[in-house]
Amino acid sequence: MTRNFILSAVLYGVVVAGCTDNRPAQLFDTYAEAIDPAPDTTADWSTVAKGLNVAFGDIDSRYAKSSIPTVTATEWTSVAWRGERISAQLVLWAGDAVEQVECVFSDFTASAATLNASIAQARFERYVLTDDGCHKGLECPSSLSPDMLDTLSSFNMEAQTARPVWLSFDIPQDAAEGVYSGILTIYARHRKAQKLKITLEVLPQTLPPPSEWAFHLDLWQHPTSVARVNGVEPWSEEHWQLLEAPMKLLASAGQKVITATLNEDPWHHQCYDGYADMIRWKKYKDGSWAYDYTVFDRWIALMMRLGINKQINCYSMLPWNYELHYADEATGEDVKVQAKPGEKPFIELWTPFLKDFSAHLKSKGWEKITNIAMDERAPEEMKKLLDFLAGVAPEIGVAFADNHKSYKQFTMLRDVCVQLGSRFDDADLALRRANGLVSTCYVCCNPHAPNTFTFSPLVESAWLGWYVASADFDGLLRWAYNSWNENPLIDTRFSEYWPAGDCFLIYPNARSSVRFERLREGIQDFEKIRILRQQLALSPDDASRTAIEKLNQAVATVRLDVKPEIYAATLNHAKKVLAEVSRIAGAQ
Repeated sequence: MTRNFILSAVLYGVVVAGCTDNRPAQLFDTYAEAIDPAPDTTADWSTVAKGLNVAFGDIDSRYAKSSIPTVTATEWTSVAWRGERISAQLVLWAGDAVEQVECVFSDFTASAATLNASIAQARFERYVLTDDGCHKGLECPSSLSPDMLDTLSSFNMEAQTARPVWLSFDIPQDAAEGVYSGILTIYARHRKAQKLKITLEVLPQTLPPPSEWAFHLDLWQHPTSVARVNGVEPWSEEHWQLLEAPMKLLASAGQKVITATLNEDPWHHQCYDGYADMIRWKKYKDGSWAYDYTVFDRWIALMMRLGINKQINCYSMLPWNYELHYADEATGEDVKVQAKPGEKPFIELWTPFLKDFSAHLKSKGWEKITNIAMDERAPEEMKKLLDFLAGVAPEIGVAFADNHKSYKQFTMLRDVCVQLGSRFDDADLALRRANGLVSTCYVCCNPHAPNTFTFSPLVESAWLGWYVASADFDGLLRWAYNSWNENPLIDTRFSEYWPAGDCFLIYPNARSSVRFERLREGIQDFEKIRILRQQLALSPDDASRTAIEKLNQAVATVRLDVKPEIYAATLNHAKKVLAEVSRIAGAQ
């Protein structure tokens, strides 16, 4: 979506005049959502009371725009660690049009402490087009899904529609233990304000900041996509400024890996935008080479400044079309070359580059955290590549996303990620851990469940973090964080190969999604499990041993052989056990 489209799409926003309960009028711009391709024709909106209806839903449910919600709760209670983000879902619905809906939080008070209202945030969920993952692209049955979390402070509701609102509560790390109460007031123009009660129980444990989480999160970034949706030139000053907000959002989920490229478009345009060069290759008339690392260096520096600094994965010496390009001084043209591993062009092109790149990494102090990264390459090609690297630049690490179940041939690579459903042998995993190597799993267009598509049940995003703990991985990889399609604010579908939402977890202008928030929730739970295990292991008493056993049993229930239809029941039970064990540990 270009900037011009976004600006010209201000069709639904209005200038609001007058006030309600002394609320000031607001000016806000927005855009028109897609027409519902599969509305609920059974909904009898004539039965809905006039005015704005409000109630708490649950965070496992997606509430359809054209259906009448069956929720009634006017109070919501939750438990949290200090430093944790917890979420709730409010549901609004109305038979007639309602203007300027606003959600305002009070402070949250306990017997001897107060949490400022600023810890809470309400974001209106926007409906986007999705499919059912049938792998026939735009021919799949389509529908609307509430997914994108908008940054609007108020919202106009159409008649005979529902609108979920995602509520987030960031508990300060210095919050006092206790039970806090607060009020959420929902205002609307010419409507009576409605008040809902919120209770937050804050436990004594503290979750460290995301930069210190152990979970190895690797969501692939796509800087060029940010330039295109905003209508700016790649790597312009404006582009660099626009990269800040979405990458800061990524850092807030504990991201550990910077996605970088060695040459042009290593995935051969598998998504809507190709990847612009981060390193410029130039061959001089005398046959010597020069490499311009200006963009690469600035990208790495930006990400590190935001707190993403554990690993740099550089794609790829095995691009999907085996193609490299460089500027040729002799001809004055851009030359493209097919360079397959083991063949002469591969050796001639990569040998000088790797020697120069290795020296550059050492000059920047990045040599110990940088990997040459390969994605789903065949074992025979990996063998040729690794033999070549061992002879030319053995000091450079290797990362490998393995969908061939071939990791045992390359057990000592710095970063190995196996497809969800595969496992490391216990002995191999122990050896890798002993050597400080990263061992993770990944999801992409497969499996159908659990996953993070825009049609996936929301519990599946959180389930992934728990599965990582259950299967004893170090973390999770997913393509992609922000490989946006042509019109991501409206439609999350792209091509016949990728299920809807497969290409991105967030939206332009650093808008989060319910999927991203719940993925972050699962990562937080992984950290809480890890911390509790460490804490309770230090206590030799029977109560601690019983608590660890109960926690481990709950974690073990999150398995891939569990039927997706009981994911929510299974995970919610495990989360209750996690809270119970947290209270036991907190009492020690």
